[in-house]
Amino acid sequence: MVRKSRPRVSGAQGADSGAPSPYGPVPSERQLAWHARPLYGFLHFTVNTFTDKEWGYGDEDPGIFHPAGFDADQMAEAAASGGLAGLILTCKHHDGFCLWPSRYTEHSVKHGGWRDGRCDVVKEVSEACRRRGLHFGVYLSPWDRNHAAYGAPAYVAYYRNQLRELLSDYGPLCEVWFDGANGGDGYYGGAREKRLIDRRTYYGWEETWRLVRDLQPGACIFGDGGPDVRWVGNEDGEAGETCWATLHGGEFLPGLPGKASLNLGDRQGSDWLPAECDVSIRPGWFHHPAEDGMVKTPESLMEIYFRSIGRGASLLLNIPPDRRGLIHEADAKSLREFRRRVGTLFAHDLAGTAQAASGPARGGDVRFAPLCLMDGSPDTYWATDDEVRGPEAVLEFPSPVRFDVVGLREYLPLGQRVDSFAVDAERDGDWKEICRGTSIGSLRLLRVRETSARRVRLRITKASACPAISMLGLWAGGGVVP
Repeated sequence: MVRKSRPRVSGAQGADSGAPSPYGPVPSERQLAWHARPLYGFLHFTVNTFTDKEWGYGDEDPGIFHPAGFDADQMAEAAASGGLAGLILTCKHHDGFCLWPSRYTEHSVKHGGWRDGRCDVVKEVSEACRRRGLHFGVYLSPWDRNHAAYGAPAYVAYYRNQLRELLSDYGPLCEVWFDGANGGDGYYGGAREKRLIDRRTYYGWEETWRLVRDLQPGACIFGDGGPDVRWVGNEDGEAGETCWATLHGGEFLPGLPGKASLNLGDRQGSDWLPAECDVSIRPGWFHHPAEDGMVKTPESLMEIYFRSIGRGASLLLNIPPDRRGLIHEADAKSLREFRRRVGTLFAHDLAGTAQAASGPARGGDVRFAPLCLMDGSPDTYWATDDEVRGPEAVLEFPSPVRFDVVGLREYLPLGQRVDSFAVDAERDGDWKEICRGTSIGSLRLLRVRETSARRVRLRITKASACPAISMLGLWAGGGVVP
């Protein structure tokens, strides 16, 4: 979603600016950067691509991995053409096969025979992303069904050594992704047995996270409960209708239950832990030829967009490379059309055509006036005096505007302040409510029945602190209300 920028109102922040004090947890700089790129892609690619499985057992011959037409630039181009801001690569899935020539294992591309072992998928994808202006992130499965020491302390040292390689050798990373699948049946160096671990203590997560902080301070860490980004609790790409960006940190380590809380967040949470919605463009996470006709349509992807990004979360969309080492034509085509539809819908924000905006402003200061709702800048916001928790703001248009999508955004450096809101349209001199909601956060999109109005009103019906709203947007072309 692109909002054209207008001249910014300076001085909206700062200790002596009269700005509101932050409320509750607030995002870090790396989390703010993450919020600014809400749509990005997953690349699930490993031996499973060639065995037609979702989870490899760990006993696969490295020689089976042979993507003869591998082209990292084609993957990056497909992602960029689809509107994705970056790609996260499954550098090692549960099967333990490494897509880079790790110094710590022989179970990797260096012993597969492809390109005579002189290959590094991680390097090629990371460099292709940078050439195309995309961010790059890594996924390293904690569970390893190949390694003989899995379940013992020696494996944790091995895991951190591999993580250190990924953090050190492939440039700046936007995200480091830790999967929640941990322990079970596996090859384990030939033992072929079931191994279970204590997910709370085995990996020593705090030390593992510290390694990321030291080597990639700008990277967000994803885990079921953070510490920077949380799982949304399902793999359908759907955040809760109410989805708070806050949660109590440390309650949900990778693999531990708590799906309902992860989906909704916690209004009283102690940490800023926004939700990431992961979903595959296909039924499976890895490419399976039998699913080439089951790629999600652009219409389906638009529905997912509204249920994820439109509810204040991010959307991590999986586009798995096929056995050639390419993004399949069907996936790329659907992704391109999806981007076109998103771009068309949000190309023209009708709120920007309003001729006036009325309502209370903090301290009577124009820097916090309702005009900031439609000035196009993410750095300005409408705010009221501290004691005003239920204000209203009205946008007035020179002639009626017709719209079917309403969007709101809070100014995140000051925290998530609004508990509930409603939006009204004036018809024949009377106000009629057209939508209402709870959490706003980084973005809230609501589809409404097609509405024509010359005046539109935002009502804050409940707030834990005076509101700080940076956007009220109106768009046409959102489709039928579901």
